Amino acid sequence: MITSAYAIKEAHRNLDYPKQRKDLEDQLGSVEVVTTAASTDHPLFSNDVKLPDKDRPVPLAAIGAGATRLLNGDFQHFGPYYGERILSFRRESTSL
Repeated sequence: MITSAYAIKEAHRNLDYPKQRKDLEDQLGSVEVVTTAASTDHPLFSNDVKLPDKDRPVPLAAIGAGATRLLNGDFQHFGPYYGERILSFRRESTSL
């Protein structure tokens, strides 16, 4: 399993309690952390995928790392793409 430094920062920002943050850190010990693509100006976002700029680094990191699945609990922004194949990976999402 992999994640990006950007996704970790976003997860921390969305967790309300210190115990939740500690649990996240504990689980990250078995996860590979990859870099996030620097530019969010990618052809993927011109027609195929409509995401706010703040969410674009998530699929770009997955694509850059060669991920085969994307797990994401942000139904508001990623929900329309659940179960869809985008570029070289099939995105599947789940609630956190």
